[in-house]
Amino acid sequence: MSIPLIKVTLFEDKKDTRESIQAILNCSPGFTCSGAFANCNNLVKRLTESDLDVVLMDIQMPGISGIEAVAIIRQQYSDVPVLMQTVFEEESKIFAAICAGANGYLLKSTVPSKYIDAIREVAEGGSPMSPVIAAKVLKMFKHQNVQVDSITDYNLSSREQEILGLLVDGLSYKLIAGKLFINYETVHSHVKNIYKKLHVSCVNEAVSKAIRNKLV
Repeated sequence: MSIPLIKVTLFEDKKDTRESIQAILNCSPGFTCSGAFANCNNLVKRLTESDLDVVLMDIQMPGISGIEAVAIIRQQYSDVPVLMQTVFEEESKIFAAICAGANGYLLKSTVPSKYIDAIREVAEGGSPMSPVIAAKVLKMFKHQNVQVDSITDYNLSSREQEILGLLVDGLSYKLIAGKLFINYETVHSHVKNIYKKLHVSCVNEAVSKAIRNKLV
């Protein structure tokens, strides 16, 4: 029985790094690099022509930055998960990437096996982050002076609240399905309803709103 491939399109300006990541992907069972580009020029055209499941995006790209590229991807391909990678730990860039719609954030120092695990997780609906990045994100939420939305009753069902809580904990759709003893499609359906009720379009927005409004 063949393993379903997770097809990854890579945007990385440094040639050696790009070729190294390509090799890691193509040598890992269940993964393939469906495209590798040195910049984000003609981004929409490249994504349209690529057969992809996940975008792996360097935050520091020439011309159109990785953060700008994420925002474009969110406008054109709202369901495509984007995993950011960087050598930086700057809080402003992390926050900007998350606000733009990134689904996860990895340091380039991450070992290859963890890279592959993170790509698999984001493909399954999770929001992987390197531990040092996750710590910074939690710190930002803790110290960010944000107002609670005026509307606090979103009419979430008990099951939707339960799933939202697991999303806040960083679980992927697959892990949520296993934990709640329901199938993947049911989780996906509940998440779509959560997005609609919270007026958000991605996991990061849902998690941010849940934390701000103490929904879980």
